[in-house]
Amino acid sequence: MAHAYTPGLRVTGWSSIAKERRLPLTGEVMVKKGDHVVADQVVARTELPGNVQPVKAASILGQHQQDLLEYMLKKEGAPVAKGEVIATAKSFFGLFKAHCHSPCEGIVESISTVTGQVIIREPPIPVEVEAYIDGEVIEIIPNEGVIVETQGAFVQGIFGIGGETHGEIHMAVSSADEELSERHLEGNVAGKVLIGGSLITHAVLKKAASMGVKAVVVGGLDAHDLKVFMKKDLGVAITGSEQLGITLVVTEGFGTMAMAGRTFSLLSRFEGQKCSVNGATQIRAGVMRPEIVICRTKAEAADESWEKTFSMSAGLQVGSPVRVIRAPHFGGLGEVTALPPELTPVESGATVRVLKVRFLDGTEAVIPRANVEMIER
Repeated sequence: MAHAYTPGLRVTGWSSIAKERRLPLTGEVMVKKGDHVVADQVVARTELPGNVQPVKAASILGQHQQDLLEYMLKKEGAPVAKGEVIATAKSFFGLFKAHCHSPCEGIVESISTVTGQVIIREPPIPVEVEAYIDGEVIEIIPNEGVIVETQGAFVQGIFGIGGETHGEIHMAVSSADEELSERHLEGNVAGKVLIGGSLITHAVLKKAASMGVKAVVVGGLDAHDLKVFMKKDLGVAITGSEQLGITLVVTEGFGTMAMAGRTFSLLSRFEGQKCSVNGATQIRAGVMRPEIVICRTKAEAADESWEKTFSMSAGLQVGSPVRVIRAPHFGGLGEVTALPPELTPVESGATVRVLKVRFLDGTEAVIPRANVEMIER
């Protein structure tokens, strides 16, 4: 029997995780299938063409563009240094000279006798793709990249900013409902991934970035604090390309929201362990969630209980853990107790499919299925 798609978050202590690491254009793959790689290891590299700098050489020399080749000191394809003379013209019976200088280091790409311009292309821009996670190369994408696979804990958040990074997990607070404040930044936190509780302000986030913290994972964030920290309104496009000096992952939502107990407990197990973090988020088609990946080997996990009691692949069913994502029960965590098949009228006047949820405090509510997301545990 088919089931309706229900979005969901993964919060699991043991999972197989594969990441595609691909260049933006063809290049060189630096590893082989079966190689073990670490998060900061370069697995593929290429070069982007450098920027071009047009120079109005004929105009600078005071000569007609058709005669430009006569005055050029550099031919097409010749390397030039910044400030180097690339063309010279004499005037007034040779008493005066006019010089044209290169505005940058690069290569003379073209000389036009139609426009009178010389095009200088700057040096190519190197692009390197790192493995992002510790793991094994299971597939080579010829001239483009690789797929790296690992096993370990995997936690997805609701929202994030900042790109890929990695560091050692540090439990900055003692409980999931404790606000992350400046006093939690005492000591050596540089290079760490800080796990907070219910909230972080823009001032604390800014200080954490200045102290060299790699990433912060926290339950909630005020929308105003996000705007102040980013110094602009957040658009609807994908996040992750921000150059803010720190990566942020919000696990619950906007406002003061205690981190889910399971998430906080899971991250606490890995105090002092290395993890990879990515704040990239996309809420439109092709949903992308911010994430924390803690790589583990089967041997390391052998003495711990990682059995999953629920998988999202089974679809929404009685017993599925869910989170409510709209008011009036926004942020509430619970378990599905019933899935009535019939359509039910709701306050908006629409007739939709609903479900019954028992929250952690024992209360129950009937909620439209579109207002919940599943949580893999």
